[in-house]
Amino acid sequence: MKSVVIHAEGNVRVEERPEPQVQHEDDVKVRVVSSGLCGSDIPRIFANSAHFYPITLGHEFSGYVEACGKQVNDLSVGDAVACVPLLPCFDCPECRKKYFSLCKHYQFVGSRSDGGNAEYVVVRRANLYRLPEKMTIEDGAFIEPITVGLHAFHLAGGCADKNVVIVGAGTIGLLAMQCALALGAKSVTAIDINPEKLTLAKKLGATHAFNSRELSASHIQELLSENRFDQLVLETAGAPQTVSLAIEIAGPRAQLALVGTLHHDLTLTATVFGQILRKELAVLGSWMNYSGPWPGEEWETAARLLTEKRLQLEPLIAHRGDPDSYAEAVQALNGAPMQGKILLQFD
Repeated sequence: MKSVVIHAEGNVRVEERPEPQVQHEDDVKVRVVSSGLCGSDIPRIFANSAHFYPITLGHEFSGYVEACGKQVNDLSVGDAVACVPLLPCFDCPECRKKYFSLCKHYQFVGSRSDGGNAEYVVVRRANLYRLPEKMTIEDGAFIEPITVGLHAFHLAGGCADKNVVIVGAGTIGLLAMQCALALGAKSVTAIDINPEKLTLAKKLGATHAFNSRELSASHIQELLSENRFDQLVLETAGAPQTVSLAIEIAGPRAQLALVGTLHHDLTLTATVFGQILRKELAVLGSWMNYSGPWPGEEWETAARLLTEKRLQLEPLIAHRGDPDSYAEAVQALNGAPMQGKILLQFD
């Protein structure tokens, strides 16, 4: 089978690999149709951050069930499924409280084991979410990234009737923004430094879109004065300066959900830190995208919104192609952030 294999130091190859087979009674073999590149994959490809090499990445994929182990009685050959990449232990104190994202004994498809950037992959039954009949198979590859923002909303008690502010209008941010609109947010503001992303945010329904390279934090806060109460701010960019910006623009008693993963140390000035206290901000850390019952309401909500056609995905896609085309697009990043989702597709 064809597989996109990552070798150390940014070496992306399309190789013929043996087709995996069901080995455990709860295994499921999936014929992959679509698989997306995640921002977290970029350090694995270009910064020697993978758990092992060579590795086949891919944890945002959808496809059809090809074969099932003996214990799998709720899936059948031909069923459409999406990857639920985390495999928690289900037995530790965190898991027993349904804090699955916090499990310390987990495995992860496409990171700690080979993933869906291949024609076939074998995963455990718990790693699959059955797609609704009315959802297109390609949309299933977006469920996992959609649930990242939905998990932050879950931790914040929802986003209905709140003024939602998204700091970072990348794929995760724009998906979260659309979800907020669909779930009854009072207003949705997108903040970024890329004018093209801000233009896209407006086309996708943003109430406001501000360029933080051109506007100071105090100016943005002033422009949001009418929406300063009942705020839920999501920081999705994962940069020290955007964390600081999110604190500065937040309104009184706002909720601040930190979603983006930092790759550089964060230093807050005493003045910025003081705003957390003086504005009585509620700071939430949001890690991964799971709750109970497994894999969580985030997954049910994502599937519902996609089935109802409430989310626009096509404008978020920068590239889609076969393994060779996909490998070229990934290699061309050379460690830089994606400017839109890169999708691998099989016939």
